[in-house]
Amino acid sequence: MGSLERSKKKVQLWKKAVVHFALCFVMGFFTGFAPTGKASVFTSGIVSSNKSHFSPQPVEMVHLEVTPQPSKNARVVAETPVPIPASSAESERAKFLEEKEEEEERVPMLIPRRLVIIITPMSTKDRYQGVLLRRLANTIRLVPPPLLWIVVEGQKDSNEASEILRKTGIMYRHLVSKENFTDPQAELDHQRNVALRHIEHHRLSGIVHFAGLSNIYDLAFFDELREIEVFGTWPMALLSANKNKVKIEGPVCDSSQVIGWHLKKMNNETDARPPIHISSFAFNSSILWDPERWGRPSSVPHTSQNAIKFVKQVALDDETKLKGIPQEDCSKIMLWQLKFPIEKEPSNDLLNTAVDTNQR
Repeated sequence: MGSLERSKKKVQLWKKAVVHFALCFVMGFFTGFAPTGKASVFTSGIVSSNKSHFSPQPVEMVHLEVTPQPSKNARVVAETPVPIPASSAESERAKFLEEKEEEEERVPMLIPRRLVIIITPMSTKDRYQGVLLRRLANTIRLVPPPLLWIVVEGQKDSNEASEILRKTGIMYRHLVSKENFTDPQAELDHQRNVALRHIEHHRLSGIVHFAGLSNIYDLAFFDELREIEVFGTWPMALLSANKNKVKIEGPVCDSSQVIGWHLKKMNNETDARPPIHISSFAFNSSILWDPERWGRPSSVPHTSQNAIKFVKQVALDDETKLKGIPQEDCSKIMLWQLKFPIEKEPSNDLLNTAVDTNQR
């Protein structure tokens, strides 16, 4: 009987162990799926009844630097500077300066370019102005910035000039003059004065050049314009469509110094002042709004009435202010002007006469 009871007790112990193991396994299995942010019912300690979640507070770690204390048996050695040979110090300094110079040479110096202000008047009598405006725009768009193109034309119904300028990609200002003229040259002079008044009013700082629609340029010409300080002048070639002749107008230079002028026949030979073509000189725009700098008394009427006349007068009164370009050889031609005859529209009487002739 004793052996039978012992065997029953062993079986019961095994059953309890298996049940306990199974229970622990199931509890551990489901505990693994529980979210980690919530307190487990199986964790020991006090569980707060508050449902809000608390993130653990950061613990500031303090790092202490421990300076090693010399041992009693350690020898105390005085710190003495190690002498550097003079030759090695000089070589290091020279090497440093060489590296600095090489670095400066690799980095290009950014020198700002001056603004070039180009003024182009457009006569209402010119029947080819659309074609010539496109041709001149194709040249100006090749000039490196900064550049401002001021185009002045008479008032008319067509928007051809505006459409052409919008498509060029050039920084421009389109001005319209409302005055009516019968003389084409007087109209062009008035439009140039309109542009100069615009420059003076807005104080546009740059080098001003008058570019006609029939002008033809060497692109290096615009680089030379940026080198002008006060006044600049150059010779230009005048070509006529109906004549096999080329006329040269402008200065005669020794390097960049003006020593004479190419003169054409003048009606008044006693006039010592040489004629200067409107496209053969350029000037600093500050002359228009700084009268004291350029010797214009306050009592003199405002230059807005005839700014071109004033600029020419100031330029020719003192030729030392003039600088011939190109600097190396002022006799080099970099600007040509091809003159086209301005055809006036036929009158009604001529049209009626032509119709009668054809009918006969």
